[in-house]
Amino acid sequence: MTDPIMQAYLEVERTMRQYNDVLEAQVQALRSSESSDPIKLERLTQGAKAMRDSSSIYLSYAKFVAYGMPDSEELVEGDLQS
Repeated sequence: MTDPIMQAYLEVERTMRQYNDVLEAQVQALRSSESSDPIKLERLTQGAKAMRDSSSIYLSYAKFVAYGMPDSEELVEGDLQS
């Protein structure tokens, strides 16, 4: 695909990874805080997991599109392994 599309994909991937890292850091901070609300901790933990799972699905398809929607997903999966 075009370089601008690939660059945009890579930026989205980086940003989603950063967002998920920030969510996980917040979960860890709440876990280590003696005054944290257990309900809020549980909701944030579940939300962080849902975001991680959802972004993985989204990025998988976005990468497929960025690679020009090849006839075989193995062409993209092979590149994922590198």
